[in-house]
Amino acid sequence: MRTMKKTRVALLRQTDYRSDSLRKILEKCFSYLGGLESIIKPRSEVFVKINHLSPPSTPDKAIVTHPAFTREILILLKQLDAEITVGDDIQSKGKDGFLVSGYRQVCEELDVRLVNLKERGFRETDCTGQVLNKTYISPLLLDTDFILNLPKLKTHSFTVFTGAVKNMFGVIPHGLRHRYHREFVRSDIFSQMLVDIFACVPPHLTVMDGIIAMEGEGPGQGKPKNVGAVIASKDAVAVDAVASKIAGFNPLSIYTNQLAHERGLGVCRLEDLEILGANIQDLEDRSFKHSAMAVGILRRKIPAFLHAFIQDQLTFIPEIITKNCTSCLECVDICPVGAAQLEKDSVHIDKSLCIHCMCCHEVCRFQAIKLKQKTVGKLVDGLSALYGRITALLT
Repeated sequence: MRTMKKTRVALLRQTDYRSDSLRKILEKCFSYLGGLESIIKPRSEVFVKINHLSPPSTPDKAIVTHPAFTREILILLKQLDAEITVGDDIQSKGKDGFLVSGYRQVCEELDVRLVNLKERGFRETDCTGQVLNKTYISPLLLDTDFILNLPKLKTHSFTVFTGAVKNMFGVIPHGLRHRYHREFVRSDIFSQMLVDIFACVPPHLTVMDGIIAMEGEGPGQGKPKNVGAVIASKDAVAVDAVASKIAGFNPLSIYTNQLAHERGLGVCRLEDLEILGANIQDLEDRSFKHSAMAVGILRRKIPAFLHAFIQDQLTFIPEIITKNCTSCLECVDICPVGAAQLEKDSVHIDKSLCIHCMCCHEVCRFQAIKLKQKTVGKLVDGLSALYGRITALLT
């Protein structure tokens, strides 16, 4: 009987962003995958998709792919004489967001083109997905030879985990992302939409920055978490599977992992992966703080008639902490339904309009938005967390 070839994933330890040691680790990662030149042809056009949330933030907050991480990869790409473009779709309200994050400095130092995708426009693209028939995608990805995906390892207050698959959500227009948040309010359907977009522009190589990750209420209001991992593969779904396991999840409990795996877009089952380098058990961190929305395992174990009730109880209601609010209006600008509005000197959220997309919570940099939950929802979360810990001990 012919043995199925396993998907290779490079997993290496790296505890900081020092240039000398990080470059060696990245070179070793690529050697496990057959060498960078075996994946990306010399003198080709390469688009590097970073994770650069809006509004801009400094790299120490673990919100963006660390520019020092990207810098070392760009140096290795330049050794292939690649024509490189680095980019993401960001909103900076007149500021240079790339300057705040450190990307402007890195790309100028290396003479690499850095692009805010909205400046180049977007092209209507057939999607043939599960929930999307068409969408709009940056032509910089559609017309390039190779796509290199550089996600950050983070938990997420809506999709539970965010990594390589969700990072491709940033290749569509800012306003369209708002619209999809408004239309796909269930996390499983929203995740199906994410996989639809991912399927339009699957990356050729993914290298995840898991050196300093984010735990808790990511992707913007969580806390930095020292993980010390660099994860690389030609299979982005496999990267997310390994990363989510390190963060204390069953990889198949993450909707984007499961859906992409079922659609043949990547491999999610750890037993089908050949993990080279470090031992995943040595890096797995069961103290990793998950978002309070991380109840995917429990949802799959309950009868369907209870799902709607529990879904309602689990719904988070954003509430403004007035003393922390600076009236920067980032939450007002990003709210897809106009639920966040300035009233006098502070923002108010109209709960009757709120669709619980967490966009306001995602963009707030002043810890001025807290997420409230109903009592039954808190109980379900507690039971789910207990179930997850017991399951982790038994596996």
